[in-house]
Amino acid sequence: MLLAHDTLVAVTDGEKLRLFRNEGREPQIDLVELPEPGLHVANTGSGGRHHSSTANPDDSRLREDDFAAAVAAYLNREALTETFEHLVLIADPRTLGELRKHFQASLRAKLTGELDKDLVKHSVEAIENTLASA
Repeated sequence: MLLAHDTLVAVTDGEKLRLFRNEGREPQIDLVELPEPGLHVANTGSGGRHHSSTANPDDSRLREDDFAAAVAAYLNREALTETFEHLVLIADPRTLGELRKHFQASLRAKLTGELDKDLVKHSVEAIENTLASA
């Protein structure tokens, strides 16, 4: 995947958000990790519509959905304030699906790529290599 200079790369799962800025020039990818943003996690995810069952024995799904909604809200706000021009989103498939439910048009317009992989606990080098080979 080619990344334009200054592209924001968001790597997330149901518990953590890592943000990177691409300092490299095409075709080089050089990600620099940004400070973790403060997210306001509220009961806004679609998890409120799910009920505990044998398929979902605890509240972890609700917490993950709420976290994904908070990540989407943060990215929506940042898209409106012109903080970034291009965004690549990397998330596990379930979180990615939940995030998409909350995207606003301004964010969708800046979304240049998605990867459905769980890379939040991987090194910067592993994330760069995954992007380069995508």
